[in-house]
Amino acid sequence: MTAPAGDAAPDGVSFRLLGPHEGHVLTSLISAVYGDSYDVRWVYDAHEVAARLAEGRYVSVVAESATGKLLCHMGMSLATTGDLVAHSGQAVTLPAARGHHVFTRTKRFLMDWARGAGLRGMYSEVTAAHPYSERANIAVGAHETGFLLGWIPASVANDAALDARRRRRSAAFFYTKLGDGSARDVYAPERHLPVVTRTLEVCDLRGTPARPPGDAVLRARSTLHVDIEADHAIAILTVTAPGADLGDVVRAERHHLFHRRGVDAVYLDLPLDDPATALVADHLEELGVSYSGIFPNSRADGDVLRMQSLHRVRIAADDVVVASDHGRDLLDYVLADLPADARASPAAR
Repeated sequence: MTAPAGDAAPDGVSFRLLGPHEGHVLTSLISAVYGDSYDVRWVYDAHEVAARLAEGRYVSVVAESATGKLLCHMGMSLATTGDLVAHSGQAVTLPAARGHHVFTRTKRFLMDWARGAGLRGMYSEVTAAHPYSERANIAVGAHETGFLLGWIPASVANDAALDARRRRRSAAFFYTKLGDGSARDVYAPERHLPVVTRTLEVCDLRGTPARPPGDAVLRARSTLHVDIEADHAIAILTVTAPGADLGDVVRAERHHLFHRRGVDAVYLDLPLDDPATALVADHLEELGVSYSGIFPNSRADGDVLRMQSLHRVRIAADDVVVASDHGRDLLDYVLADLPADARASPAAR
């Protein structure tokens, strides 16, 4: 949650990591800025924050004024302490620091720490309700790899949003490269191969677009894991082994999630290192599952192709703010791939 970049940063700003005994700092900050609307609920539990800090599963950076006043916070989560790619979030810039590049300086501090710790990259979901956070990420070298349509619940208050209406909002997915990953083949469906290739090039990722061998066949059964994020009213289906039955499996899971579990959006992750991913596109497109982007996934061995399916959520081009030419091109592709019933008409808005 940031504001537009302005002139020079305030004098005397310092940056440091929070210690495990300071879990209450994040909890108090989130409460002060978001009230009780923030959609990651563990941040309201100071003991849980402290435990994550102590175990190394969470790294928390704060920017402070010369008098010790808190100006900005940014966190970084690791699924396990040995992860090479981390998730950055809980980025909050307080009013006194807005317009002074404190956000970008805080993120650079965190990036330097992460690079020193041997991490290869950081990713984040950035609200697309306004351009300020996106511009700040671009300023530190991050690039968009996809858009999560309908990702943010309507309950989340955002005082910087360009449109004040309360409804589900979308997020731009950013990746910040800190070091080279391993060389690997990337098997995207033929139809999405051009946009995947462009994203790999823009982000300087070490993936080589490849087509599956001519004799490649799908295994009979798919293997997948379902994670429901109740705070977001979303679900993520991680497919570790795509099979010939994937269309039927996704259809059944989606119906259960939409109609029994009250989920508003389902995101489907397919392993890009598996040639089978390039063979299942037709099965999924028949269901109206559309392109979202390239994402890291801790349940998969490498990057995944994320697809998305929305329930009673309508998206229009001007619902999503972008801050770069690459982002605009990518968003246009994502929106064009949506099924017609997920696109908001001007009259409906």
